[in-house]
Order: sequence, then C-alpha cells, then structure tokens
Amino acid sequence: MTPEHADLVLAERRGPVLVLTFNRPDKLNAWTDDLEDRYFTLLSDAEDDPGVRAIVVTGAGRGFCAGADLGRLQAVGDVSEEDLLRPRPRDLPATLRKPLIGAINGVAAGLGMVEALYCDVRFASASARFTTAFAKRGLIAEYGISWLLPRLVGRSRATDLLLSSRMVDAEEALRIGLVDHLVPDGVVVDAAVAYAEGLSTHCSPTSMAVIKDQLQNDADGTYAESVARAEGLMLQAFRGADLVEGVQSHLDKRTPTFPSLPVRSSHVPV
Repeated sequence: MTPEHADLVLAERRGPVLVLTFNRPDKLNAWTDDLEDRYFTLLSDAEDDPGVRAIVVTGAGRGFCAGADLGRLQAVGDVSEEDLLRPRPRDLPATLRKPLIGAINGVAAGLGMVEALYCDVRFASASARFTTAFAKRGLIAEYGISWLLPRLVGRSRATDLLLSSRMVDAEEALRIGLVDHLVPDGVVVDAAVAYAEGLSTHCSPTSMAVIKDQLQNDADGTYAESVARAEGLMLQAFRGADLVEGVQSHLDKRTPTFPSLPVRSSHVPV
C-alpha cells in the first residue's frame, strides 16, 4: 500500500480502543475503492489483535462519509457485474466479532449512511445529518440498507427515508432510533471512545462476540428458536472461564480480567 492510500484512513490506538478516521476531509470523506481497502484491512487486522477490544470509526473534518465519490465514477451505464466485485464483502464491518462504535461527526449519505448502520452503536454530534440519497441518484437501496433500516426505525419510517432521500438531522435521528447517543459538537469521538473503553474494561470479549452473533442470527427466527439457541450457548458459558472471572471479580469488587478473543484461524468457535 502506498503512503497516499495509507492516509485515506487514519488509525490511532487509545488503550484497548482503536480509532479509525476516514481521511478525505476536502471531499467530506467520500468513499473510494482505495479507502475501502484501507478501512477493511485495518478492521481485519484489529479482529486478530488481542490488544484491541473495541473499534471506533469517525470522519475527518465536517463529514462522516458523503457516500460514493461520484466524481470518480466513469461510464456508469457500462458497469458490469465484474465491475462491482470487490475482494472482500461490502458488509465486512457488520461481520466483526468486536464492538464497532460509530462516532458520526457530520453528514452520512448513501454508502456513508450504510457504513454508519453497520456499526453496533452510534454516537452522533449535534451537527450530524443522514440521508439515504439513493433514489435521488437513480439507484436502489444498496448494501443491505433495506434490511438494516427497518429494523432500526420501523418499516414506515424506513420507507420514508429511502423513497424521499430527505435529510435527517441529529435530533430526529435520535428520536426515531437511527442513532443511540446525541452529544455536542466536538466531543463525539471522545464520547464514543469512553463508551468503547467501558466495554473493553468491564465486558467479556467472548460474551460480546456471542451476543453480536445472537442478534444477527436471531433477527429473522422465532422467539422459541432464539430461546432454544440461547440454552445451548448458556451451557457453553457456564462451562467457560469467563463466568468464573465475571462472578469472582464482582464479589471481589475489582475490575475483571477477561481473556482476548482467539484469532479466527485458531478455529475456536467464537
């Protein structure tokens, strides 16, 4: 990777938290293939870094991500299936085992809004704004947003946001459940990092990974199926060392010491 591409997403460690910053501020961090490659590489590396327990993603300057860089699209009418293929799935951020926290500092449009929705928890600054944008560009609901958005805001609101592509301000985003925490301008990254540090310090990485998997896999199943699956997972938890440490640290009134997640190549089922 060239130095130029390395600068497209900045990485900063804050203790157990990795902060990733989309870094094309002059373009409101508009998305390119090179930016995607850099971002996905950093996410993949963080997955197997035992020192990283949570990840925060934000944007440099006034925007989170203004969507695809339309200025770089050429001959759009001649796009083939091969042109849309990427080396890694576009929803890779949604497949992470570790918590991914969004610090939405400005506009999140189109693909940029999708990237925000891929986060497990979203913090928004007062100046954050959201738009699906697709219908106004002659596009469709891309990258799974037609599945993600109704589950956050309900079908009717999702239909409104997707059909109209209207801009949603931070207060409305909080009210309808598009974001989880609203903070003043200038402190959204610090607030997201503080939250991520809390997860890193007090919560079992294995428990969080399993819970994320439950939320994903139980979304379209029945209540009975969720209960049955949880019973099997609970038995595994009762046999695990994390339960012993979680209970003992509570009784000792001390901070727990949970082990990091195993690397994915170890074939440990987490």
